[in-house]
Amino acid sequence: MTSQGSRFLTKALFNRTKSTPPSTLSLAILSGSLSQVRAMASDAAASSPFKKVQIQRDNGTFDAYVIGKDNAPGIVVLQEWWGVDFEVKNHAQKISQLGSGYKALIPDLYRGKVGLEVAEAQHLMDGLDWQGAVKDIEASVNWLKANGSKKVGVAGYCMGGALAIASSVLVPGVDAVVAFYGVPSPELADPIKAKAPLQAHFGELDGFVGFSDPKTGKDLEEKLKASGVPHEVYFYPGIGHAFMNCSPEGAQRRKKMGMDDEDAAAVEQAWSRFNSWMGRFLSN
Repeated sequence: MTSQGSRFLTKALFNRTKSTPPSTLSLAILSGSLSQVRAMASDAAASSPFKKVQIQRDNGTFDAYVIGKDNAPGIVVLQEWWGVDFEVKNHAQKISQLGSGYKALIPDLYRGKVGLEVAEAQHLMDGLDWQGAVKDIEASVNWLKANGSKKVGVAGYCMGGALAIASSVLVPGVDAVVAFYGVPSPELADPIKAKAPLQAHFGELDGFVGFSDPKTGKDLEEKLKASGVPHEVYFYPGIGHAFMNCSPEGAQRRKKMGMDDEDAAAVEQAWSRFNSWMGRFLSN
């Protein structure tokens, strides 16, 4: 059964603004053509700079991928709906090198599966236990704090951005949050109850209504004002959803989904703001 969180995002996908032309994403969802989901090989990270660890949650464990300095402040980095793919690893590696260095950790919310096509990613997200994902985040925060990180932040993109905001509401011990273009459903977590300092980023051309469009971002900003937590909400003109995905592979994937906008200066500005925010709240 589709969870409340994924139903909320699916609704946003169907209600994109009329100014946004139908993309590969919406056409794939409407066609209902789901190909078989590929399982990610267990040794996929062997040739990368990431270390795979296992984290305890309830009566089981899940894999996570760690990069960065030991004993540095930690940042849990949350995937988009694709899974633990090249782009979220790019982001985590970048984060590990910001400022004086961070220990970045990517929890594998999909338990080894990765969507290689939009229909697969939609299928994986629809099957996600969002409350369970929040528990994964809490276990990841606790693991970092037990392994040398005195303070821990959470950052996420798209689906992961929504979960990052949810962590500000639901996960004790989170010291700061940065969320990119994603807001959780009120059923999962209401940002008016946020407890951790929160920074959020949105593209002004983002057409995912009710999830990451500018109005949703403005509504988030009003709720954060009411929450009383330190917060910053930024809007970037001329760019749409997933604008931080600027690797050659990520840019090509965005173009296939009908997102041709690119703005390197906006990406660098967002990273600078990220660095300042995490540095402010995670300094030991």
